[in-house]
Amino acid sequence: MFGKVSRITLSALVAAGFALMATQADAANDRFKKVLERGKIVIGVKADYKPWGFRDSSGALVGMEIDMAKDVAKALGVKLEMVPVQSSNRMQFLQQGKIDLMIATMSDKANRRKVVGVPDPNYYTSGTNVLAKKGVVSKWTDLKGKPVCGKQGAFYNKQVSKNYGAKIVAFVGNAEAKQALRDGKCIAWVYDDSSIMADLASGDWNDYEMPMNTEDDTPWALAVPLEEKSGIWGNFMSGMIYNWHRTGRLIELEKKWGIQPTQYLVDMNKKFKAYQPK
Repeated sequence: MFGKVSRITLSALVAAGFALMATQADAANDRFKKVLERGKIVIGVKADYKPWGFRDSSGALVGMEIDMAKDVAKALGVKLEMVPVQSSNRMQFLQQGKIDLMIATMSDKANRRKVVGVPDPNYYTSGTNVLAKKGVVSKWTDLKGKPVCGKQGAFYNKQVSKNYGAKIVAFVGNAEAKQALRDGKCIAWVYDDSSIMADLASGDWNDYEMPMNTEDDTPWALAVPLEEKSGIWGNFMSGMIYNWHRTGRLIELEKKWGIQPTQYLVDMNKKFKAYQPK
């Protein structure tokens, strides 16, 4: 069903895009046209952030965002090439034309919208949570007066200390902080819930859980070139995100990849599914 919806959306958005070209001379669509002309789309993805983008035992790229990239190529009817990117270079790769689209766990920030084109709505979200041994804590107030591992410089530390009275024990890196948690030096590790979910999905933390309600949600954005945000390319990707939410595709992918369900996807599905074709 998703494939059919995508083809319909593609036709509608391409038509809308050509109307834009006729009425807005400054609407750039070069990258989108190149994708169709060469019959291939190059998408920047993570290769080291399980379960959103990582390599399996055979070396193939797999994960939730990898499946999203495949959905885009299928909807366009083109071949897919995936390029591994890092947080430090993903926007630059898009600016330099090394990739046509970026789906790589990027938080949506105002300053980033000045550099790359961010289609709305957002497709995911993450925020502050903790990793703790099962049954040790169940609510944020349980951290009061207790040692909690954190990473030096992370803004989560100050918030959790101020709001809940936790005694933050900060380490240089995440590996050291998590080892301290295993060694019992802290009752929990505070960090971004997407990273914690990745740890839980790895199978190395089966005796641990993420028991709190996530706070300070920050939405995730995919990106097209800045100059194409209001053109065909940006409009097409807005349609893709809308359909992912409306059909429950992203909820389906969370389940597939063993990701702890997020309320954001539930809320977005409820918001848009009223428009589901009969």
